[in-house]
Amino acid sequence: MRILMTTDTVGGVWTFTKELAAGFLNNGCSVALVSLGRLPSSAQAAWAQEQSETWRARFRYDALDAPLEWMNENTHSYSDVAPSLIDIADQFDADLVLTSQYCFGALACDIPRVVVAHSDVLSWAEACRPDGLERSRWLETYCSLVQSGLDGADAVVAPTQWMLEALARNFTLPADRHVIANGRTLPRIHADGTRNMQAVTAGRLWDEAKNVKLLENVDSPIPLLIAGETQHESVSKTMEDADLRFLGALDESDMLSLLRESAIYICTSRYEPFGLAPLEAAQCGCVVLANDIQSLREVWGDSALYFTGPESLSSWLWRLSDHPWLLNEACETAGNHAREFTAERMTAGYLGLFRSLLKQSSLVAADVA
Repeated sequence: MRILMTTDTVGGVWTFTKELAAGFLNNGCSVALVSLGRLPSSAQAAWAQEQSETWRARFRYDALDAPLEWMNENTHSYSDVAPSLIDIADQFDADLVLTSQYCFGALACDIPRVVVAHSDVLSWAEACRPDGLERSRWLETYCSLVQSGLDGADAVVAPTQWMLEALARNFTLPADRHVIANGRTLPRIHADGTRNMQAVTAGRLWDEAKNVKLLENVDSPIPLLIAGETQHESVSKTMEDADLRFLGALDESDMLSLLRESAIYICTSRYEPFGLAPLEAAQCGCVVLANDIQSLREVWGDSALYFTGPESLSSWLWRLSDHPWLLNEACETAGNHAREFTAERMTAGYLGLFRSLLKQSSLVAADVA
């Protein structure tokens, strides 16, 4: 099976893509990967080069410096990129397109197109902007791009049922829709059992969905560490609190090292369709303290500890700090649950869907012939 994938270089979609692309390649597929949003970082480019050297003709990578459909300058997010994607699909002899951008579900090609719904602006606004978004050319363009892509797609996938239903509140979805949970597989590290009694969160300060500013009002007996970008496009955010330690944006290896030496991960998000960061944290041995929102409940069930605001978060931090047995129990529960969300399980879900779509496509072609 030959798969054309699109991804973006901003945020967790890149991590999702790396895991899934590796899964496809390890299962005998060939992958042509196209990234958008901004040019890849040196680490991202190095990963792509490593795949090329390992898999040779079975892996191709193209980086396009083109805005994503949710970015400010989105007028040409589809029109400037679609011709290149169609050319790559033809050159690669792709059997199927898997896109992490809605608009490319509308590609004018005769192979199945699957859209992955990682998030969307309108459901983000429902969680982060109770008064709604102002009408604008940007928003109209965004909605048009998303709906056009969903209209053209053969199937849509979301990482949670919550995300699928949130998308359906604002857009018309194809009949073929699926929930395939994200997966992450990290090597288990046999540590000596000692961890720093500190809590970590990872989030872009400029993204209201991450809700990191909540930590300014938390009374914590232990250090609170924040990793993440403070600026994107024209948006810049700062926080002022002597008890918070800001680490800036960390690369993957540094972030995983931080998680492996920390006791607690705090997921502050008010909007989180799935959440790869808490999954990574639990696989690294952290307790997961999660904001009590429906999507996180769907993913974590009883395997995380939930808070509803600064006061209840403060209470949990004091309790965990004062009761090592509670900390250890919560750590084990979160870790066992997180290890169920493997990259292998995610890959199998997507490959099963692809085989079904390609079988349907072959039957339709035979009927037409």
